[in-house]
Amino acid sequence: MKVITALCALVPALAWAGPFDGTWVGRVEDSTVTGKPDTYLVANGEFTCGACYPELKIKADGSDQKVIGHSYYDAASAKVQDAQRVQMSTRAGGKLWEEHTFTVSADGKTMAEEFISYQGPNPAKGKLMFSRVASGPAGAHVLSGSWQAKGAGSSISVDLLTVTYVESADGLKMTTPTGQSFDAKFDGKEYLTAGDPGKTMVSLKRIDARSIQETDTREGKVTDLIVYKVSTDGKTMHVVDEDKLHGTKLTYTADKKAM
Repeated sequence: MKVITALCALVPALAWAGPFDGTWVGRVEDSTVTGKPDTYLVANGEFTCGACYPELKIKADGSDQKVIGHSYYDAASAKVQDAQRVQMSTRAGGKLWEEHTFTVSADGKTMAEEFISYQGPNPAKGKLMFSRVASGPAGAHVLSGSWQAKGAGSSISVDLLTVTYVESADGLKMTTPTGQSFDAKFDGKEYLTAGDPGKTMVSLKRIDARSIQETDTREGKVTDLIVYKVSTDGKTMHVVDEDKLHGTKLTYTADKKAM
């Protein structure tokens, strides 16, 4: 009798196994970013990060300085390493959150941003590539100006690109290797992302059997509007992420890992 009861209990879960079930890994190399470019200004002993939200402006002397209004860090530092490189780091509660090194090519046309993220149980590295859109003012460091992100040449630790979903009839559970998770229903209500220092709230809406819309908010402000669509063969997922804070749109493909 106990065996029959246990088997019956499994039926709903099996019946509602959907196309989102499984572990997915994003492809950064063929991603595209459109919209407002990232901007930086390094001049007169100061570092201004327009790519940060809200805009970050600190002394470029390598010292840790308190900052306010940022969801994931409360201190930042910046330092000019040489004519082509600038380093920046952020901290939360005295602990490192991220370290960034911006390196501009000799011809000034491209820039590589290498970073180390400490948000998960293990440090995760990445490299993002940018093309110059506009130069900075005369006399400023070569990093100054506007930059457009590009997928080609970029690489990110798999931990930052991996997400696992468990789909049910009325909702979706999400977990990541960095320790973030949510358990949200397709009811438009907001659910807290556990393990996220920024306390992002998630609301979900099912568009159709293979498509879901996710709306992320922090402190009552919409940060991202994301649409996920799984292919008919169930092997890939198309993702469009509208970053409302930065005015950009990220489009990429994720591949389902084999069981």
